[in-house]
Amino acid sequence: MSTDNLTPAEVAGEDSPAMSIFERYLTVWVGACIVVGIGLGHFVPGLFQALGSMEVARVNLPVAALIWLMIIPMLIKIDFAALHQVRRHWRGIGVTLFVNWAVKPFSMAFLGWLFIATLFRDWLPADQIDAYLAGLILLAAAPCTAMVFVWSNLSDGEPHFTLSQVALNDVIMVFAFAPLVGLLLGLASITVPWDTLMLSVGLYIVVPVILAQLLRRRLLASGGEARLESVLGVLQPVSIVALLATLVLLFAFQGEQIVRQPLIILLLAVPILIQVYFNSGLAYLLNRWSGEAHCVAAPSALIGASNFFELAVAAAIALFGFESGAALATVVGVLIEVPVMLSVVRIVNATKPWYERGLAKS
Repeated sequence: MSTDNLTPAEVAGEDSPAMSIFERYLTVWVGACIVVGIGLGHFVPGLFQALGSMEVARVNLPVAALIWLMIIPMLIKIDFAALHQVRRHWRGIGVTLFVNWAVKPFSMAFLGWLFIATLFRDWLPADQIDAYLAGLILLAAAPCTAMVFVWSNLSDGEPHFTLSQVALNDVIMVFAFAPLVGLLLGLASITVPWDTLMLSVGLYIVVPVILAQLLRRRLLASGGEARLESVLGVLQPVSIVALLATLVLLFAFQGEQIVRQPLIILLLAVPILIQVYFNSGLAYLLNRWSGEAHCVAAPSALIGASNFFELAVAAAIALFGFESGAALATVVGVLIEVPVMLSVVRIVNATKPWYERGLAKS
Protein backbone atom coordinates (compact mmCIF):
# COMPACT_ATOMS: atom_id res chain seq x y z
CA MET A 1 0.00 0.00 0.00
CA SER A 2 1.26 3.51 -0.83
CA THR A 3 2.12 5.67 2.16
CA ASP A 4 2.15 8.95 0.26
CA ASN A 5 -1.23 10.08 1.58
CA LEU A 6 -0.58 9.11 5.18
CA THR A 7 0.86 11.27 7.89
CA PRO A 8 4.26 10.34 9.33
CA ALA A 9 2.56 9.25 12.53
CA GLU A 10 0.29 6.91 10.58
CA VAL A 11 3.17 5.59 8.53
CA ALA A 12 5.29 4.94 11.61
CA GLY A 13 2.87 2.75 13.52
CA GLU A 14 4.35 0.07 15.70
CA ASP A 15 7.02 -0.82 13.15
CA SER A 16 8.81 2.51 13.26
CA PRO A 17 12.55 2.04 12.75
CA ALA A 18 14.78 2.73 15.70
CA MET A 19 16.54 6.06 15.80
CA SER A 20 20.02 6.17 14.33
CA ILE A 21 23.02 6.81 16.55
CA PHE A 22 23.11 10.38 15.23
CA GLU A 23 19.52 11.05 16.28
CA ARG A 24 19.80 9.20 19.60
CA TYR A 25 22.82 11.24 20.75
CA LEU A 26 22.06 14.44 18.84
CA THR A 27 22.37 16.61 21.95
CA VAL A 28 25.90 15.28 22.53
CA TRP A 29 26.90 15.96 18.92
CA VAL A 30 25.44 19.46 19.09
CA GLY A 31 27.42 20.25 22.24
CA ALA A 32 30.60 18.96 20.62
CA CYS A 33 29.95 21.03 17.50
CA ILE A 34 29.48 24.19 19.55
CA VAL A 35 32.82 23.66 21.31
CA VAL A 36 34.62 22.72 18.09
CA GLY A 37 33.08 25.63 16.19
CA ILE A 38 34.04 28.22 18.81
CA GLY A 39 37.54 26.76 19.07
CA LEU A 40 38.10 26.75 15.31
CA GLY A 41 36.74 30.28 14.97
CA HIS A 42 39.09 31.47 17.71
CA PHE A 43 42.27 29.64 16.67
CA VAL A 44 41.84 29.57 12.88
CA PRO A 45 39.95 32.81 12.22
CA GLY A 46 41.39 33.33 8.73
CA LEU A 47 39.84 30.18 7.30
CA PHE A 48 36.39 30.95 8.62
CA GLN A 49 36.60 34.61 7.66
CA ALA A 50 37.18 33.40 4.10
CA LEU A 51 34.23 31.01 4.30
CA GLY A 52 32.10 33.70 5.90
CA SER A 53 32.89 36.13 3.08
CA MET A 54 31.49 33.74 0.46
CA GLU A 55 28.18 35.59 0.26
CA VAL A 56 25.66 36.81 -2.27
CA ALA A 57 23.27 39.48 -0.96
CA ARG A 58 24.47 38.59 2.58
CA VAL A 59 23.41 34.95 2.11
CA ASN A 60 26.32 32.68 2.99
CA LEU A 61 26.78 30.13 0.20
CA PRO A 62 28.49 27.34 2.23
CA VAL A 63 25.68 27.49 4.77
CA ALA A 64 23.11 27.49 1.95
CA ALA A 65 24.71 24.35 0.47
CA LEU A 66 24.58 22.59 3.83
CA ILE A 67 20.94 23.60 4.29
CA TRP A 68 20.19 21.97 0.93
CA LEU A 69 21.69 18.73 2.22
CA MET A 70 19.58 19.07 5.35
CA ILE A 71 16.19 19.75 3.81
CA ILE A 72 16.16 17.99 0.43
CA PRO A 73 15.69 14.53 2.05
CA MET A 74 12.66 15.91 3.90
CA LEU A 75 11.27 17.51 0.74
CA ILE A 76 11.65 14.27 -1.22
CA LYS A 77 9.05 12.72 1.11
CA ILE A 78 6.40 15.24 0.02
CA ASP A 79 3.83 14.14 -2.55
CA PHE A 80 2.51 17.32 -4.16
CA ALA A 81 -0.57 15.46 -5.35
CA ALA A 82 -1.56 15.14 -1.68
CA LEU A 83 -1.06 18.81 -0.76
CA HIS A 84 -4.81 19.42 -0.93
CA GLN A 85 -5.09 17.36 2.25
CA VAL A 86 -3.57 20.23 4.22
CA ARG A 87 -7.02 21.83 4.24
CA ARG A 88 -8.04 19.43 6.99
CA HIS A 89 -5.33 21.00 9.15
CA TRP A 90 -6.76 24.53 8.90
CA ARG A 91 -6.74 24.86 12.68
CA GLY A 92 -2.99 24.25 12.81
CA ILE A 93 -2.42 26.82 10.08
CA GLY A 94 -4.56 29.34 11.93
CA VAL A 95 -2.69 28.77 15.20
CA THR A 96 0.72 29.10 13.54
CA LEU A 97 -0.22 32.30 11.71
CA PHE A 98 -1.60 33.78 14.94
CA VAL A 99 1.56 33.00 16.91
CA ASN A 100 3.98 34.05 14.13
CA TRP A 101 2.39 37.36 13.26
CA ALA A 102 0.15 38.47 16.15
CA VAL A 103 2.13 37.23 19.17
CA LYS A 104 5.83 36.62 18.57
CA PRO A 105 7.01 40.08 17.42
CA PHE A 106 5.07 41.81 20.20
CA SER A 107 6.12 39.35 22.92
CA MET A 108 9.76 39.86 21.89
CA ALA A 109 9.35 43.64 22.04
CA PHE A 110 7.98 43.29 25.58
CA LEU A 111 10.68 40.84 26.70
CA GLY A 112 13.37 43.07 25.20
CA TRP A 113 12.05 46.07 27.10
CA LEU A 114 11.73 44.06 30.33
CA PHE A 115 15.19 42.47 30.31
CA ILE A 116 17.45 44.58 28.09
CA ALA A 117 16.05 48.05 28.74
CA THR A 118 15.14 47.49 32.40
CA LEU A 119 16.55 44.54 34.36
CA PHE A 120 19.91 44.20 32.55
CA ARG A 121 20.44 47.87 31.70
CA ASP A 122 23.27 48.40 34.20
CA TRP A 123 25.33 45.52 32.71
CA LEU A 124 25.01 46.64 29.08
CA PRO A 125 26.57 49.57 27.17
CA ALA A 126 24.10 52.44 27.57
CA ASP A 127 24.55 53.68 24.00
CA GLN A 128 23.59 50.27 22.55
CA ILE A 129 20.38 49.55 24.49
CA ASP A 130 18.07 50.76 21.72
CA ALA A 131 20.12 48.90 19.11
CA TYR A 132 19.88 45.65 21.07
CA LEU A 133 16.09 46.06 21.26
CA ALA A 134 15.95 46.69 17.51
CA GLY A 135 17.96 43.54 16.80
CA LEU A 136 15.66 41.41 18.96
CA ILE A 137 12.59 42.78 17.17
CA LEU A 138 14.12 42.13 13.75
CA LEU A 139 14.86 38.58 14.85
CA ALA A 140 11.27 37.90 15.94
CA ALA A 141 9.52 39.61 13.04
CA ALA A 142 10.31 36.94 10.42
CA PRO A 143 9.46 33.24 10.91
CA CYS A 144 12.02 30.64 9.90
CA THR A 145 11.90 29.06 6.44
CA ALA A 146 14.47 26.34 5.78
CA MET A 147 15.45 24.87 9.15
CA VAL A 148 11.85 24.11 10.13
CA PHE A 149 11.87 21.20 7.69
CA VAL A 150 14.58 19.63 9.87
CA TRP A 151 12.67 20.26 13.10
CA SER A 152 9.45 18.94 11.55
CA ASN A 153 11.20 15.79 10.38
CA LEU A 154 12.74 15.15 13.82
CA SER A 155 9.30 15.49 15.45
CA ASP A 156 7.44 13.30 12.90
CA GLY A 157 5.65 16.38 11.63
CA GLU A 158 3.15 16.24 8.76
CA PRO A 159 5.36 17.27 5.79
CA HIS A 160 2.55 18.70 3.64
CA PHE A 161 1.45 20.95 6.50
CA THR A 162 5.03 22.10 7.08
CA LEU A 163 5.61 22.97 3.42
CA SER A 164 2.28 24.77 3.09
CA GLN A 165 2.84 26.75 6.30
CA VAL A 166 6.35 27.80 5.28
CA ALA A 167 5.16 28.88 1.82
CA LEU A 168 2.32 30.90 3.37
CA ASN A 169 4.68 32.58 5.83
CA ASP A 170 7.04 33.49 2.97
CA VAL A 171 4.23 35.24 1.09
CA ILE A 172 3.10 37.14 4.19
CA MET A 173 6.69 38.09 5.03
CA VAL A 174 7.15 39.89 1.71
CA PHE A 175 4.30 42.26 2.59
CA ALA A 176 4.30 42.34 6.41
CA PHE A 177 7.96 42.35 7.50
CA ALA A 178 8.72 46.03 6.84
CA PRO A 179 5.47 47.51 8.25
CA LEU A 180 5.59 45.28 11.33
CA VAL A 181 9.22 46.12 12.14
CA GLY A 182 8.55 49.79 11.43
CA LEU A 183 5.61 49.77 13.84
CA LEU A 184 7.59 48.12 16.64
CA LEU A 185 10.72 50.21 16.14
CA GLY A 186 8.77 53.42 15.73
CA LEU A 187 10.47 54.25 12.44
CA ALA A 188 8.81 56.00 9.54
CA SER A 189 10.20 53.54 7.02
CA ILE A 190 12.26 50.36 7.05
CA THR A 191 14.81 49.49 4.41
CA VAL A 192 14.17 45.82 3.78
CA PRO A 193 17.10 43.96 2.17
CA TRP A 194 14.87 42.65 -0.62
CA ASP A 195 17.76 40.96 -2.41
CA THR A 196 18.49 38.92 0.73
CA LEU A 197 14.81 38.10 1.27
CA MET A 198 14.14 36.98 -2.29
CA LEU A 199 17.43 35.10 -2.67
CA SER A 200 16.86 33.29 0.63
CA VAL A 201 13.37 32.21 -0.40
CA GLY A 202 14.74 31.02 -3.73
CA LEU A 203 17.76 29.20 -2.29
CA TYR A 204 16.07 27.67 0.73
CA ILE A 205 12.60 26.90 -0.64
CA VAL A 206 12.10 27.13 -4.41
CA VAL A 207 15.27 25.45 -5.68
CA PRO A 208 15.34 22.62 -3.07
CA VAL A 209 11.64 21.88 -3.68
CA ILE A 210 12.21 21.60 -7.44
CA LEU A 211 15.30 19.42 -7.04
CA ALA A 212 13.62 17.19 -4.47
CA GLN A 213 10.54 16.65 -6.60
CA LEU A 214 12.61 15.84 -9.70
CA LEU A 215 14.59 13.29 -7.69
CA ARG A 216 11.40 11.86 -6.17
CA ARG A 217 9.84 11.31 -9.60
CA ARG A 218 13.00 9.69 -10.90
CA LEU A 219 13.23 7.33 -7.93
CA LEU A 220 9.56 6.34 -8.16
CA ALA A 221 9.89 5.77 -11.91
CA SER A 222 12.99 3.60 -11.51
CA GLY A 223 11.99 1.44 -8.55
CA GLY A 224 8.73 2.55 -6.98
CA GLU A 225 8.17 3.04 -3.25
CA ALA A 226 10.85 0.52 -2.30
CA ARG A 227 13.50 2.46 -4.20
CA LEU A 228 12.32 5.76 -2.69
CA GLU A 229 12.46 4.44 0.87
CA SER A 230 15.89 2.90 0.29
CA VAL A 231 17.37 6.20 -0.88
CA LEU A 232 15.71 8.12 1.94
CA GLY A 233 17.31 5.72 4.41
CA VAL A 234 20.72 6.59 2.97
CA LEU A 235 20.06 10.33 2.89
CA GLN A 236 18.79 10.64 6.46
CA PRO A 237 22.27 10.45 8.10
CA VAL A 238 23.56 12.90 5.47
CA SER A 239 20.90 15.36 6.59
CA ILE A 240 21.94 15.09 10.25
CA VAL A 241 25.65 15.45 9.40
CA ALA A 242 24.84 18.58 7.37
CA LEU A 243 22.98 19.98 10.39
CA LEU A 244 26.02 19.42 12.61
CA ALA A 245 28.40 20.90 10.01
CA THR A 246 26.17 23.97 9.78
CA LEU A 247 26.38 24.35 13.54
CA VAL A 248 30.19 24.20 13.43
CA LEU A 249 30.26 26.88 10.73
CA LEU A 250 27.83 29.23 12.50
CA PHE A 251 29.70 29.06 15.79
CA ALA A 252 33.07 29.33 14.06
CA PHE A 253 31.92 32.47 12.25
CA GLN A 254 31.06 34.05 15.61
CA GLY A 255 33.82 32.50 17.73
CA GLU A 256 35.60 35.82 18.29
CA GLN A 257 32.37 37.55 19.30
CA ILE A 258 31.65 34.86 21.88
CA VAL A 259 35.14 34.97 23.38
CA ARG A 260 35.24 38.78 23.40
CA GLN A 261 31.75 39.55 24.76
CA PRO A 262 30.47 36.50 26.68
CA LEU A 263 28.43 38.43 29.29
CA ILE A 264 26.59 40.56 26.71
CA ILE A 265 25.78 37.48 24.64
CA LEU A 266 24.44 35.66 27.71
CA LEU A 267 22.24 38.62 28.65
CA LEU A 268 20.88 38.97 25.11
CA ALA A 269 20.14 35.24 25.04
CA VAL A 270 17.72 35.47 27.97
CA PRO A 271 14.77 37.17 26.18
CA ILE A 272 15.40 35.05 23.07
CA LEU A 273 15.22 31.83 25.08
CA ILE A 274 12.06 32.89 26.89
CA GLN A 275 10.49 33.95 23.60
CA VAL A 276 11.21 30.58 21.97
CA TYR A 277 9.74 28.52 24.81
CA PHE A 278 6.77 30.85 25.32
CA ASN A 279 5.71 30.92 21.67
CA SER A 280 6.33 27.23 21.01
CA GLY A 281 4.39 26.33 24.17
CA LEU A 282 1.54 28.67 23.22
CA ALA A 283 1.25 27.17 19.72
CA TYR A 284 1.43 23.63 21.10
CA LEU A 285 -1.30 24.24 23.69
CA LEU A 286 -3.58 26.09 21.25
CA ASN A 287 -3.32 23.20 18.81
CA ARG A 288 -4.21 20.74 21.58
CA TRP A 289 -7.13 22.90 22.67
CA SER A 290 -8.41 23.11 19.08
CA GLY A 291 -8.21 19.34 18.61
CA GLU A 292 -5.41 19.32 16.01
CA ALA A 293 -3.32 16.16 15.52
CA HIS A 294 0.11 15.94 17.15
CA CYS A 295 1.83 15.56 13.75
CA VAL A 296 0.59 19.09 13.00
CA ALA A 297 0.92 20.57 16.49
CA ALA A 298 4.62 19.66 16.69
CA PRO A 299 5.75 21.52 13.52
CA SER A 300 3.28 24.30 14.32
CA ALA A 301 5.02 24.85 17.66
CA LEU A 302 8.44 24.75 16.01
CA ILE A 303 7.50 27.13 13.19
CA GLY A 304 5.86 29.41 15.73
CA ALA A 305 9.07 29.71 17.74
CA SER A 306 11.92 29.71 15.21
CA ASN A 307 13.39 32.74 13.44
CA PHE A 308 14.57 33.62 9.93
CA PHE A 309 17.99 34.66 11.23
CA GLU A 310 19.54 35.24 7.77
CA LEU A 311 17.03 38.01 7.06
CA ALA A 312 17.29 39.41 10.59
CA VAL A 313 21.10 39.68 10.43
CA ALA A 314 21.00 41.26 6.98
CA ALA A 315 18.35 43.79 7.99
CA ALA A 316 20.24 44.69 11.18
CA ILE A 317 23.46 45.31 9.24
CA ALA A 318 21.65 47.31 6.55
CA LEU A 319 19.85 49.50 9.11
CA PHE A 320 22.39 49.89 11.93
CA GLY A 321 25.79 48.72 10.67
CA PHE A 322 27.97 45.64 11.06
CA GLU A 323 29.40 46.61 14.48
CA SER A 324 26.05 47.69 15.96
CA GLY A 325 24.28 46.23 18.94
CA ALA A 326 21.40 45.31 16.62
CA ALA A 327 23.67 43.13 14.50
CA LEU A 328 25.09 41.47 17.64
CA ALA A 329 21.59 40.74 18.98
CA THR A 330 20.60 38.99 15.75
CA VAL A 331 23.86 37.04 15.80
CA VAL A 332 22.95 35.72 19.26
CA GLY A 333 19.80 34.37 17.64
CA VAL A 334 22.01 32.50 15.16
CA LEU A 335 24.13 31.08 17.97
CA ILE A 336 21.28 29.58 19.97
CA GLU A 337 18.81 28.70 17.19
CA VAL A 338 19.87 25.08 16.64
CA PRO A 339 20.45 23.87 20.23
CA VAL A 340 17.33 25.61 21.53
CA MET A 341 15.08 24.31 18.75
CA LEU A 342 16.44 20.81 19.32
CA SER A 343 15.34 21.10 22.95
CA VAL A 344 11.84 22.07 21.76
CA VAL A 345 11.85 19.00 19.48
CA ARG A 346 12.67 16.83 22.48
CA ILE A 347 9.85 18.41 24.51
CA VAL A 348 7.14 17.92 21.87
CA ASN A 349 8.29 14.34 21.25
CA ALA A 350 8.39 13.49 24.96
CA THR A 351 4.92 14.97 25.59
CA LYS A 352 3.18 13.22 22.69
CA PRO A 353 1.34 10.71 24.96
CA TRP A 354 0.10 13.58 27.16
CA TYR A 355 -0.96 15.55 24.08
CA GLU A 356 -2.92 12.64 22.58
CA ARG A 357 -4.64 11.84 25.89
CA GLY A 358 -6.08 15.35 25.76
CA LEU A 359 -7.35 14.76 22.22
CA ALA A 360 -9.01 11.52 23.29
CA LYS A 361 -11.00 13.36 25.98
CA SER A 362 -12.27 16.04 23.61
